[in-house]
Amino acid sequence: MPAPTSHPRDPLHGITLETIVNQLVQKHGWGEMSRRIPIRCFQFNPSTKSSLTFLRKTPWARKKVEDWYIGEL
Repeated sequence: MPAPTSHPRDPLHGITLETIVNQLVQKHGWGEMSRRIPIRCFQFNPSTKSSLTFLRKTPWARKKVEDWYIGEL
């Protein structure tokens, strides 16, 4: 898969929420994710599927995850 092209106003342009979650999990693990963003889908029986379902329905949590990802770019 080619790298997404950069967009001048949106650093997340072309990057899916699933990619963001998977990269954060690979780099930090579920334990660190649940420590930084204490939500149930990260704390109890975490999975990518449950996290994506929750994050898509909860704008404040999604923003925290996206901001964390952007901070590491």
